[in-house]
Amino acid sequence: MLIIEHLTKQYKGSNKGIRDLSLHVEPGDIYAFIGHNGAGKTTTLKCVAGIQDYDAGAIRIGGKDLLQDPLECKRMFAYIPDNPDVYEYLTGIQYLNFIADVFRVPAGTRRERIQKYGNAFEITPSLGDLVSTYSHGMKQKLAILSALVHQPGLLILDEPFVGLDPKASVILKNIMQEICDGGGAILFSTHVLDVAQRLCNKVAIIREGKLVTSGSMEQVLRQGESLAGEKSLEDIFMEVAGDVR
Repeated sequence: MLIIEHLTKQYKGSNKGIRDLSLHVEPGDIYAFIGHNGAGKTTTLKCVAGIQDYDAGAIRIGGKDLLQDPLECKRMFAYIPDNPDVYEYLTGIQYLNFIADVFRVPAGTRRERIQKYGNAFEITPSLGDLVSTYSHGMKQKLAILSALVHQPGLLILDEPFVGLDPKASVILKNIMQEICDGGGAILFSTHVLDVAQRLCNKVAIIREGKLVTSGSMEQVLRQGESLAGEKSLEDIFMEVAGDVR
């Protein structure tokens, strides 16, 4: 579904960026991407989404190279940034229809999906209001709906639970599971490690732009247990991220 090979992106005048990062996300994966602030998570996700250039390496989505066939790749995924930037001079429904038009979603299909997910996130009554009147949480819900309206095979999410109320967070987790049960895949960054441990089947930990460990959740947790008894993902992250000596 998503193959990242030897991805490198360095910022001029800064030691921040990512170096030689490789990651494979397969159909059915809910892949957690975790690291401290400034570790390179958002840079990586922006490169995958095609909105950040990179210095070296390759990104392939559904077998297509992102640089050689960007439009075909972008038809296959949806990206939600950590701060949802949506057109505030549109109403919620106008924004969703705009996104549906971009992805050429038929009228009947889009109505069905907007109603389904709008009702699930309890945002349907507000879709006629201007986005400028929405709270941060409402904008986050709208961004999630816009990502789901064309049913992408791959979701790329940067801190998707930030701003969501507890009920909406549970609904999003269930939808993520449904997508992957249907053969889709999800790569998302998060600081909520207990959620990642319960929800994800795979995890990657990045530190200072370099991948320090990755694999199945069971495998990563087992590696930690072999070192010093049973450990949580939070314990392992604190050790491999270098925050605890």
